[in-house]
Amino acid sequence: MTATGTPQAWDAKAYGTVASFVPALGQPVLDLLGPQDGARVLDLGCGDGVLTARIAEAGADVLGYDADAGLLEVARARGLTVRQGDGQALDFDGEFDAVFSNAALHWMPDHPAVYEGVNRALKPGGRFACECGGFGNIAAIRTAIRAVAERRGQASVDRQNFPSVARATRELEAAGFRVEEIALVPRPTPLPDGMAAWLNTFRHGFFGQQDGEAMIAETVDLLAPQLQDPDGNWTADYVRLRFLAFKD
Repeated sequence: MTATGTPQAWDAKAYGTVASFVPALGQPVLDLLGPQDGARVLDLGCGDGVLTARIAEAGADVLGYDADAGLLEVARARGLTVRQGDGQALDFDGEFDAVFSNAALHWMPDHPAVYEGVNRALKPGGRFACECGGFGNIAAIRTAIRAVAERRGQASVDRQNFPSVARATRELEAAGFRVEEIALVPRPTPLPDGMAAWLNTFRHGFFGQQDGEAMIAETVDLLAPQLQDPDGNWTADYVRLRFLAFKD
């Protein structure tokens, strides 16, 4: 789920539990992909391979690709073929009928480089089905983290890229894609394990090494009035960018 150079390193065990909602909510982008028997598919940012396996079960010949070695180890244990690398520096050339990506693109800040690499990896007429964080994604959470960091005199290390429809369309077209459909989709997402567990899983690399736990506790306190209901249930303010584009 990451690209080389981001501050995040994943705990594969925690990801499989706390982040289980990520693949569980991936059906809409799988529907966009429409994996076909015998098609050659690249799963860009495959993580621990849950959705990669579902693409393979549809009969596609799928390669999982991710920057995180620990997550790829779990994917290999599922019997999947995977490769480690930076999604901003793909070196494939006309090998795939489709590229699929779920909840990964926002971890790769240089979107034009990703789009160019994906376009190059596709065969003529190939499709790129993607869902990622879009403009406004986890806005309250990001604001709270920044406020806590500034209180402690720390610089923000948040380099995630959550694009608007207009910017993503412009950059995809510049890379040689025809955008078939694209939309921002608000998706408030329940966090059954709570906000602290989410922060520990998805944001531990964004906090200081010495006082990370205290910073997480401060962030939780700031967010409670906005994202925790009276019964103690947490909901993250997710907004997704979902698109289907074709290589011209």
